[in-house]
Amino acid sequence: MERTLVLLKPDALQRAIGMELLARFERRGLRFVGLKLVQIEEALARRHYAEHEGKFFFDGLVQHLTSGPVVAAVLEGPEAIQVVRTLVGATRPHEAAAGTIRGDYALAGLRNLIHASDGPDTAKAEIALHFDAQELVDYARGLDAWIVEDSGE
Repeated sequence: MERTLVLLKPDALQRAIGMELLARFERRGLRFVGLKLVQIEEALARRHYAEHEGKFFFDGLVQHLTSGPVVAAVLEGPEAIQVVRTLVGATRPHEAAAGTIRGDYALAGLRNLIHASDGPDTAKAEIALHFDAQELVDYARGLDAWIVEDSGE
């Protein structure tokens, strides 16, 4: 099982589509192990986007992420990082395929609705930035047997 971080950005909540977007992950079979509504402060936003510091769009990213409430979620499942990235679609909304979250709901630039971790190391670091260990819940779902194959290993 793999874990990944998803942030529904302020534009998703302002457009009143947040729960619809979260439902896509759950319907795919991913399990929520952390979920909260937060107002991200500038210092945290800067740490979250630190890899982009110095780029022309950095300040805009920080400003957007701190402009309103955000839903932070940790999702778990087999290949969760790639599954989530595929559901989310390309970073630039005009390049995102129809059927993806960005392809169906986003149109331009920073207003791309959602952030998703891009790899295992990033996911681990981002989860630690946004969640304390006690905020993550391990639990079993009866339906997982119908979604995830037991490899027998």
